[in-house]
Formats: sequence, C-alpha cells, structure tokens
Amino acid sequence: MLIHPDLMLSLAAERRRDLIAEAGRERLLAGARRARQARRGRQAGPVRDRPTGTLTTCESSAAVSVL
Repeated sequence: MLIHPDLMLSLAAERRRDLIAEAGRERLLAGARRARQARRGRQAGPVRDRPTGTLTTCESSAAVSVL
C-alpha cells in the first residue's frame, strides 16, 4: 500500500506536535508537583520515615504473672 508523500509528511508533523504537547504537559505537572511539595514542606513524608513511637502499653498492670 502506497501512501501519498504529503499525507505521510502531515502525519509525521501531527505526531511530532502531539509528542511536544505531551512533553509540555509532563513538565507542567512536574513543576506543579514540586511547587506543591515545597509548600507542604517535608513534614508530610511517607509513613516509613516517621518514628514509630513506643512499644510500652498505657496500663501499668499489663505484665501480671499468672502463678
């Protein structure tokens, strides 16, 4: 199947424009993500980076021997 050269050129140009537009959207979203993280600061990091606290119970009689 033969494709007319003008049609092939227009398809290639359209694809190039689509790729450029997609790259622009990705850059815009990445910039928005960075700005949002800068506004929130580092306090809202992942849970695995937060201290777990203590493993002791609130009750003082939690370890009662049963003899």
